[in-house]
Amino acid sequence: MSDDEARAEIDKKYEKLLAAATGTDTVETENDNETETEPEYQKPSTTNIVDMMLGKSSAKTLDSETMILETQKRIWRAIKQGGAEYYGIISESDEFLREHVNEKIPMAVMFVDLVGSTDMSLSLPEEKVAMIVSSFAQEMAIAVKQHSGFTLKFVGDAVIGYFIHQSALMASDNAISCAQNMIKIIEDGINPILNNYDYPDLHIKIGIDYGESMVMRYGKDKARSHVDLLGPVMNIAAKVQNKAKPQQIMIGEDIYNKIHPTSQKNFELKVWDEGGWNYRNRHTGKLYPVYESKTKL
Repeated sequence: MSDDEARAEIDKKYEKLLAAATGTDTVETENDNETETEPEYQKPSTTNIVDMMLGKSSAKTLDSETMILETQKRIWRAIKQGGAEYYGIISESDEFLREHVNEKIPMAVMFVDLVGSTDMSLSLPEEKVAMIVSSFAQEMAIAVKQHSGFTLKFVGDAVIGYFIHQSALMASDNAISCAQNMIKIIEDGINPILNNYDYPDLHIKIGIDYGESMVMRYGKDKARSHVDLLGPVMNIAAKVQNKAKPQQIMIGEDIYNKIHPTSQKNFELKVWDEGGWNYRNRHTGKLYPVYESKTKL
């Protein structure tokens, strides 16, 4: 399939979905020469929130498909332009954290790591690898935002996000739903476009847990000193992510206990080989239980 044919197919599907969503027969196509503006965040409907709290997937399958196609359009644009800069999503986290310095905040923390980027660098030019890694990281950040989360930072080929809500259940469900959609974005959105250019598939590993994190500021300058998060939940999320398999989600017991039983059915208790996992609950002294996604979600 040629570049033009592939692009035309994506645009055709995108137009059809938008037409169905708006109830119109036709939708004007976007002019590639126009400056792209950030889409306004749409607050989930009451029905969607109830579904999320019950561990159900969104009733609007259309939204998921549109999300995939929007990803494909951005990845396509990045490849054609040799890279693309997305929206300043991390600045939103920075602004939020500066308002809560020295506070302990309950949150779901997510670590997402790109698998195989080292091998990719051996087979592709550096500028291609940089474009792929940058686009991947920014697409993951968009997914975090779409699930009412914040992207804390990019660390090499990893993305760190966090989810805050007055309801621990809602924050936890947002994080799990986001992780599920990230895998879909990789498999159904990014990889088909990369394959069209004979680029290798991307795979990710995701670790999530729930707990308190302290907001820290490194310096006296309230506007410019670096702000970050510190706490056991950050460490656990990073550790379980490192233990996950490609295209797998691993979660700690603290977040597992907060998600609905319907969502819990997607996970099973991880049984470790001797010495495979040594983290212990600091309150009970017992080995901290970890759960892994059973299949692709």
